[in-house]
Amino acid sequence: MIAVMRMLARGGSRRERVRGRLMTAGAALATFLLCVATNLLAFGLRFSVHPEGYLVETPIEYLGFFSGRDARLITALALALLVVPTMAFLHQVSRLAAATRERRLAALRLAGATPREVRLLGAYESGWRTLLGGVSGIALYLAANLTLALSLEGAVPLVPPVQILAILVAVTLAGTLSGLTAGRHVVTSPLGVVRRTPPAGPRALDLVLVAVGAGLLVAGLTGKGKFPGGPYAAVLSMTAGMVLLLFGLVLGAAWLIRAAARRAGRRTGVAETLLAARMVEADPRGWARALSVVGLTVFFGSGVGAQQGLILFRGGIDPSEGVGYLLVDLALLVALVTSAAALVAHQAAALLDHRHSFAALAASGIPGPALGRVLTRQALIAALPVCGVAAVAGVGVVVSSLWDTYRETPEALAVAAARGVLMVGIGVLAAMLTARAARPILRRTLRPEGLREE
Repeated sequence: MIAVMRMLARGGSRRERVRGRLMTAGAALATFLLCVATNLLAFGLRFSVHPEGYLVETPIEYLGFFSGRDARLITALALALLVVPTMAFLHQVSRLAAATRERRLAALRLAGATPREVRLLGAYESGWRTLLGGVSGIALYLAANLTLALSLEGAVPLVPPVQILAILVAVTLAGTLSGLTAGRHVVTSPLGVVRRTPPAGPRALDLVLVAVGAGLLVAGLTGKGKFPGGPYAAVLSMTAGMVLLLFGLVLGAAWLIRAAARRAGRRTGVAETLLAARMVEADPRGWARALSVVGLTVFFGSGVGAQQGLILFRGGIDPSEGVGYLLVDLALLVALVTSAAALVAHQAAALLDHRHSFAALAASGIPGPALGRVLTRQALIAALPVCGVAAVAGVGVVVSSLWDTYRETPEALAVAAARGVLMVGIGVLAAMLTARAARPILRRTLRPEGLREE
């Protein structure tokens, strides 16, 4: 199997090699971010003896902002958030690669390979690409870490080798599973005909996750001292509720996207919008998956903005907190850029699936710019409800958990609402700009060769 994989890698086209390099770069970035986040939690600290006899942490002044524990925790959280869009980008690239290997995979099927073996080849390819990227990320981290450790008098220690190995294994396994799951929607016959499984629609389980998550969150917030198990159980209930609610909103976005697409299709009188709405309605779960990281970015950005507004009206933000929030905002911006790259990969895979339809429309006389506007309106129809609900949820979680404080400073609600609206605009704008960035791929799809049946 490995020998076949190496042979296929040597015979790949230039675009396939580019996609492989993108997977390696994404894995290197994810590994580097995880190592740095782990390092921030293991900074070398100095302690002094309190007059009462216990140890207290003594900040190391030349570390500046990172001398405080809270600052390191905020930065580590920001770096960990960046791993999510990076892995989403890896998955989208894996799906695109699985959809473009059809001719080579058909030759393997003709030689006797089963669909399962063909999917395993995709998993092996993704696995060794992420392994190579993980090793590169560790090498980059070690070089930076050794430099800082020597220049800051041992205040920046090395992460233990066991943790580095665990990070490498986790990233490699994630890449392998991504390659394995990305091939499930493609089935290649020995004659080269690629059959893709029908797009999955919304599922009732998604709404169950939302309901259970919201229930646990509300129970933890309203129970307070009366919660069974005490305050620790209340915190655990709130944490579990937020996690389930977050995943439920991401998965349940397919219901929202399909409803928005149906509404747009019924109300429009423009052919471009109608075609865009029908295409989104045909694959709402694919759009929900592609927009999941954008929605998460809007969710966290709106929540952080609501918290910033509250702190601003209750005494102001000190410099250390300001630097921390600036780092979180920077992490959210980088996450949005990375998720935009994943959206480009999604639209490339979608254009590959519908290349015959787009080529036929172009051959019938529909101009290319009109079809380009279809892509932009697809992004608008799918992104607007997802970003809107994510912003409301992000602001709602913060406001509901700090409602007593917000009642004393109602002007902070205006700041929270403004931040939510801003995050919605940024998310939708990013999705639409991504659709415009996919137009060169569309132009290649509209060539007459796209009419050829395989």
